[in-house]
Amino acid sequence: MYWSLFWTFAKVGVMTFGGGYAMLPILEREVVDNKKWVDDAEIMDYYAISQCTPGVIIVNVATFIGEKLGGRWGGIIATLGVVFPSLLIITLLAALLSEFSHIAAVQHAFSGIRICVCIFIFNAILRLWKSSVKDAVTCLFFMIVFVASIFLNISPVIYVVVAGIAGILLHRFVFERSKPPAA
Repeated sequence: MYWSLFWTFAKVGVMTFGGGYAMLPILEREVVDNKKWVDDAEIMDYYAISQCTPGVIIVNVATFIGEKLGGRWGGIIATLGVVFPSLLIITLLAALLSEFSHIAAVQHAFSGIRICVCIFIFNAILRLWKSSVKDAVTCLFFMIVFVASIFLNISPVIYVVVAGIAGILLHRFVFERSKPPAA
């Protein structure tokens, strides 16, 4: 199990172009679709919690999934798996980039990579939308947070906490009261 955790998260970690959001579709494919270690609802919870905790999103998610599957050591090994490729690649690039960054082909390559990363992020958003926005209420939540995030400079933690509280209150006072009484 430990080797599988390390190897799976190392495969995800090697796709570090663009950071945590660009890795989300790859992570979902590996841990939800292929390995079935977590389901769509769990991965959404891990994303939300990872947004609110210090550190890189993908590292936090790897730690949570590793801990779920293999306890403390599973969390450590999954975390090492996801950061190992980045550490190796960054070390090599740091040694080479200063020598080649002025070359036009290198600059154009990075421009192309940035476009590809935007597509990865867009695909992750679409997948998250499909699994999260289920009805008019969740669509309203989405619109409020989306508009607020454009116009207000508020920490994502505040959005997540307020949305969580609103979800609890709506469930308790609106949805529970609209259910017919049990016979």
